[in-house]
Amino acid sequence: MTITQLMWRMLQPDSTCYQSIFSHLSLQDSNESFAAVQPRLMKALAHLHYKNHINLPILLLHSQENNNYLSWIASASKLFQHTEIALYGGNYRIIDNKINLLPPNNSKDSFTSQGGIFYTNWIESEQLFGCVRQYKNALKLEPGLIHRANGGTLILSLNILLAQPLLWRRLRKCLEQGRFDWYTQEQNPPLPVFIPPLPLAVRLILCGDRNALASFEELNPEIYQIASYSEFEENLLILKDDDMRSWCRWILAQIKLLHLPQPEINFWPKLINEAVRMTGNQKILPLCPCWLRRQIEDIMLDSSSNLLNAKTLTSAVNMRLWQESFLTDHMRNEILFKQINIQTNGKVIGQINSLSTVDLRGHPRSWGEPSRITCVVYPGDGELIDVEHKAELSGNIHRKGVMIMKAYLISELELDEPLPFSASLVFEQSYSEIDGDSASLAELCVLISALSNQPLDQQIAVTGSVDQFGNIQAVGGLNQKIESFFDICNARCLTGKQGVILPANNANDLSLKEDVVNAVRTQRFFIWTIDRIEEALLLLTGIAWKNTQGKSLVDNIRKRIAQFQEQEKCYHAHHSRWLKWFNFIKLF
Repeated sequence: MTITQLMWRMLQPDSTCYQSIFSHLSLQDSNESFAAVQPRLMKALAHLHYKNHINLPILLLHSQENNNYLSWIASASKLFQHTEIALYGGNYRIIDNKINLLPPNNSKDSFTSQGGIFYTNWIESEQLFGCVRQYKNALKLEPGLIHRANGGTLILSLNILLAQPLLWRRLRKCLEQGRFDWYTQEQNPPLPVFIPPLPLAVRLILCGDRNALASFEELNPEIYQIASYSEFEENLLILKDDDMRSWCRWILAQIKLLHLPQPEINFWPKLINEAVRMTGNQKILPLCPCWLRRQIEDIMLDSSSNLLNAKTLTSAVNMRLWQESFLTDHMRNEILFKQINIQTNGKVIGQINSLSTVDLRGHPRSWGEPSRITCVVYPGDGELIDVEHKAELSGNIHRKGVMIMKAYLISELELDEPLPFSASLVFEQSYSEIDGDSASLAELCVLISALSNQPLDQQIAVTGSVDQFGNIQAVGGLNQKIESFFDICNARCLTGKQGVILPANNANDLSLKEDVVNAVRTQRFFIWTIDRIEEALLLLTGIAWKNTQGKSLVDNIRKRIAQFQEQEKCYHAHHSRWLKWFNFIKLF
């Protein structure tokens, strides 16, 4: 058995070993922060800006498409600009409606550029390509963003091009031919005069999510094969001190942009706690500039001063949580007022408290919610009925988890014939679709409880996934799940025996709020980690799954199977005797 009771120190990330790093940080250290946390992207940018780039100069970048991301990509690209001053494009001279193209000789000319880095997350055709205007027989050429970026780099949202296919077709032609050809806005009517094409040399960075990249690959497989590819990494794995130092310097870069003072030392442990809640792993910290900037800006909005410390960050986090927790409080109150039945005391056969997370479209955060799962058994042919699936309220992953636990149970019982009874599993008072396999451990435990006629402790909630061999697998949303059950128990008064069972592989994913940590410290609430289904059953029932003493859950199930089979034999014998008597009467 590998049941582990987690100590309070394990419920939050330990940042004490990084105190020396925190005390030696300076805002001046933030200058090279991007390169330290995005080495792959920096290498891709270096290749894109290499002077003798032989392939089509396009970099496909998995990245968010908002200005926070694009501005950082643009700043990093500037590091690879050529230092020599060069002019690109040309100078259009219009005389008597005749247009000539002269070589570039003045950077102030409309169609002469010195390169540079330009980005936008949305643009229309005229803004990108410019236009030809005619008024009273006078022609005027207006440049677009592509002309300003001539000789440099243009950073665009991939969804711009997917939403405007004609925009991409023209842009692609410009890149492939190395020149800009003029058209009218409608493209069908001819131009009133011939306009010489403009020499064009532009590097293109296209940023998009997985769906946008997949759509682009489907539409342009040949371009996708020759373009470079990289990613704006969202997280940083912390394995050594240098990793933590790089992450802190990346935070300082965000702070420097907002013109805020140096954070105090106690600011860092609190920020790391929030970061771990965001990533769900104590060894992984977020790099998302939007998330990081939001934490800092919340402090500025909530505090009368611009001080960055543990107190101001805690206050800002709590204020934002309060603003966004109406639905969370509403669901908790429904449980406390017993509109939703969740028991936190006693023992019940065929009933268990499972923990899940709720993701609601339009709501900025997910939250944890206890769920009551029940199971009943009755004479049958061994069918395991998933009521959620029958009612079309569950997804494929949940259905997969139900089939896996059924396979485990049949394998463990080593039966030569199907079970003589069927079972029905249901999430009680659940009225929306559920999915995922994080409830499969709870469902297997409640099924075994119903089969063995052994009650489960309602003071313990369960989360985890199970495989066909009975191993417990990691799941997500641990902090929200644990806190949701704790809040219910705490509101009803902690008994000192309540707690949560979770997979051992999730032990390093925790960053719980202080009141949970304090309750665990004073042994008023417990958190156990397990590796096997047998360990969960022992905690919930107090009885072993298997042993040689003749008193185990498996023995109880086999005895109950024997009782069912004996009852079935008696029924058939009784029915056969009456049938013979009826046939005898018919002979006369």
